[in-house]
Amino acid sequence: MFKIEKTDMVNKTFRLPADLVEKLQTVAQNQGISLNNLVKQCCEYALKNLDSEQK
Repeated sequence: MFKIEKTDMVNKTFRLPADLVEKLQTVAQNQGISLNNLVKQCCEYALKNLDSEQK
């Protein structure tokens, strides 16, 4: 059976260098995903791959 799931989301504002945003926008566009989705995935990947000392 189809089940609709809702993820709680929070709005935050982050300042990023313009050149980084341009690169992220290019990647997101090339992959057919939103910039927001790409940034979320990048953050999740970075957190999962932190050195154990940094966790």
